[in-house]
Amino acid sequence: MLKFYYAPKTCALATHLALEHIGAPYEAIKLDFAQQAQRSPEFLGINPKGRVPAIVTEEGILTETPALLLYLCQRHPEANLAPLDSDFATAQMQAFNSYLCSTVHVAHAHKIRGIRWADDPDAIEAMKKKVPQSMGDVMALIENGMLKGPWVMGEQYTVADMYLFTVSSWLEGDGVDISKLPRVIAHRERMASDPAVKRVLDLYA
Repeated sequence: MLKFYYAPKTCALATHLALEHIGAPYEAIKLDFAQQAQRSPEFLGINPKGRVPAIVTEEGILTETPALLLYLCQRHPEANLAPLDSDFATAQMQAFNSYLCSTVHVAHAHKIRGIRWADDPDAIEAMKKKVPQSMGDVMALIENGMLKGPWVMGEQYTVADMYLFTVSSWLEGDGVDISKLPRVIAHRERMASDPAVKRVLDLYA
């Protein structure tokens, strides 16, 4: 059985949603970031990066959301959460997920994790002030082309939808004008009505 490490208000939500949709047994282990559980020797032995999500499998440990999402799709092809019958479409899905990971999440992190990039308090404050614009800009690309509709990949519901739902839940807190993102918000509302999503969100409350 898989062991899944997560924490509230993190991108681990996307992987958690995938696990719940698949329906296979897994153990969810919640880390208390307020108590620096991600820096404990026990967890650093699992993920030296000190971040979630992380999954312990029979073959070893995996981290990074795009990798975890694809792994779960490949491990459970019967769940049909990726276009695995098309190498090109699967690569498109991975491109979308990689954009969320490497660009959108980084823009968001400038608000609360500025210390990763600067020590100067003024520089950190400048990064925070930039977030509404930078997050708005990257999400506009999704709104105006990358989100095919009704789901990210078009007609097929995939793990990319779970990842977009996770990231779009940060928009108001980042000061983004969501009135400019009607398709993204409609997608978020559609996701929020899913019973599996509701079950997982209860764990993140």
